[in-house]
Amino acid sequence: MNKQSIALALVAFAAAAGAQETPVGLWKTIDDGTRKEKSLVRISESSGVLTGKVEKILDPEAKPDAVCEKCSDDRKNQPIVGLTIIRNVKKNGDDAALWDGGDILDPNNGKVYRVRMKPVDGGRRLEVRGYIGAPLLGRTQVWQRVE
Repeated sequence: MNKQSIALALVAFAAAAGAQETPVGLWKTIDDGTRKEKSLVRISESSGVLTGKVEKILDPEAKPDAVCEKCSDDRKNQPIVGLTIIRNVKKNGDDAALWDGGDILDPNNGKVYRVRMKPVDGGRRLEVRGYIGAPLLGRTQVWQRVE
């Protein structure tokens, strides 16, 4: 290979590695209490704003046609599969690896929490912290990247 080919390969590798440092992608949610796999959530970005939708329910005890009965906003009685549970999350200007400013819905209880997300372990895992008021008053789940 010539020097130009090597340089192009290195640039492509760096861009691919950097892309993994973002919450964008498909994630397996893991319950922080039971450590069981719950669902697959696809996080996408549009104009610098992240949203996340449930693609699949993994919990064998959950109904595949379940709806968000306990939701109190426009998501009430909407099917869980296809439901937008993450809204309005943006990159934090102070911390390049941190995404926040939006909210996350827990479809099990219908509650909406503020959210912070941070890719860790080279982007293979995502720390998702839902909280009320200050980030100290919340809980963190660690999701695993699927793609």
